[in-house]
Amino acid sequence: MKEFGCLEGWKMIYCCEEHVGEALDTIVEQYETFPVLNKLDVDNLFTSCEYCQSRAIYIVANK
Repeated sequence: MKEFGCLEGWKMIYCCEEHVGEALDTIVEQYETFPVLNKLDVDNLFTSCEYCQSRAIYIVANK
């Protein structure tokens, strides 16, 4: 899971369609908060899913 120093306390998980449920569960379990789900613009970005290394489609975050 990626943590950005300039955004202290923010946790973001990049994930594919197959693992979006797992990423949502991770945020809820680890941070006891509602997850924020954003869809990536896949035409302009290639970022890997943190679970399987396929193309990420979503960012799941705790804020």
